[in-house]
Amino acid sequence: MAEPKSSKSSKSSKSKSKNDAKKPTTKSGAAAAPPSSLDAHFVPCADVKGLRFGAQLVTRALTVRRAAPLELPHLLRATATSGETNSDPLSFAPTTTLYIPTNFAILAHHAWHTLTLGLGTKNSKAAVFVFESGAMKAAADAAWPQVVPLGDVGRRLLRAAPGRPEMARFKFRKGCVTFYVYAVRAAGSRGFARADELRNVVEAVARLKDFLDHTAMLALPGQKSIDVAAAAAVQMGVVH
Repeated sequence: MAEPKSSKSSKSSKSKSKNDAKKPTTKSGAAAAPPSSLDAHFVPCADVKGLRFGAQLVTRALTVRRAAPLELPHLLRATATSGETNSDPLSFAPTTTLYIPTNFAILAHHAWHTLTLGLGTKNSKAAVFVFESGAMKAAADAAWPQVVPLGDVGRRLLRAAPGRPEMARFKFRKGCVTFYVYAVRAAGSRGFARADELRNVVEAVARLKDFLDHTAMLALPGQKSIDVAAAAAVQMGVVH
């Protein structure tokens, strides 16, 4: 009766030795390539999440335009918190592209909101792209249209990005304007070369107060001045 017990103990000792031999390899393999926190957000441009509309069917047809280089820092400072004073102007021009609502989109939002007695949405969207390099931004600016409907941003901007890069999306709801910040890097890269610039953009957007209307965007240098008569004319045109 003692002999079977010895055979079982020998088998258990062999299995323990095998398990002990496997443990170092699994630990070394896990520690070989630790992913960074930013890398976890990047996915291929074909899989990145686009703009979300829900039941805002009218918003999909409204257009956004590519902003001038100095309009992004101007917009981010337009509704900055009163306790913050930034004497140095933010400069995102070398590797950042911004798409904001056009004049027509802003007026259409207000007209739709008025005609529906406040039931229609006046929420709009803005997209900020922070590229890994100036060359990548230049290629995208050359390939992307100057004006695009919001409903086509996913198909004509995100999916059609030159070189099929990887993107990370960050979403911020600020009152009637929702900001979508996209970090764009080459496929297969690790980390982000413009991490400081991306951090500045994300922190600046996060500090913004809620937009009650689109007055800040109408005041941007690239927008034409719009008075009350012009807004009324647009509303009358929609009614007829």
